[in-house]
Amino acid sequence: MTTYSAASFLKSAHEPVQFVPDEGVEIAFAGRSNAGKSSAINAITGRKNLARTSKSPGRTQLVNFFMLQSGRRLVDLPGYGYARVPDALRAHWRKLMHAYFESRDSLRGLVLVVDARRGLTDFDRQMLDWTAQSPREMLILLTKADKLGRGAATTMLRKTLQETSGHAEVQLFSAVRGDGVEEARQRIATMLTGC
Repeated sequence: MTTYSAASFLKSAHEPVQFVPDEGVEIAFAGRSNAGKSSAINAITGRKNLARTSKSPGRTQLVNFFMLQSGRRLVDLPGYGYARVPDALRAHWRKLMHAYFESRDSLRGLVLVVDARRGLTDFDRQMLDWTAQSPREMLILLTKADKLGRGAATTMLRKTLQETSGHAEVQLFSAVRGDGVEEARQRIATMLTGC
């Protein structure tokens, strides 16, 4: 876990001008509010409180940058699709995420966090379409897999693999039980090194 053992909070950005310099490489985490994005980041880095978690959807309202090693970062993007926030704030999040995706040459890949109980949403499919048209890689984590029986989890995994048509890697994940954590660490480390 050496890639992640020194993970630390770097900076939050409310506007694109506040993004960290576009140098090195970074992997972004995106997903529907309440899909377990912050919990996944904490499990992967082995740091319990690195990304702030909450029972209230929409807790991540900024673009949060975390340093792993010199020139290597994870980025926690605002959740989408569920949070009960004013329309003006939701519009701001859309603009912020659009600016992020359009401006970051250092962005090597995207980890799309999807609640395994619900499957892909329209927003998730938009992320898939965007990634399919770019050279960036995508890993889909079907989180909260511990809340499904083995058969239902396997069915959701197969369904998601079919929906992605080979444009993304897909795996079951549970931050609570640790299922899939090591596999996700290895895949993200590969994305960061470009191997």
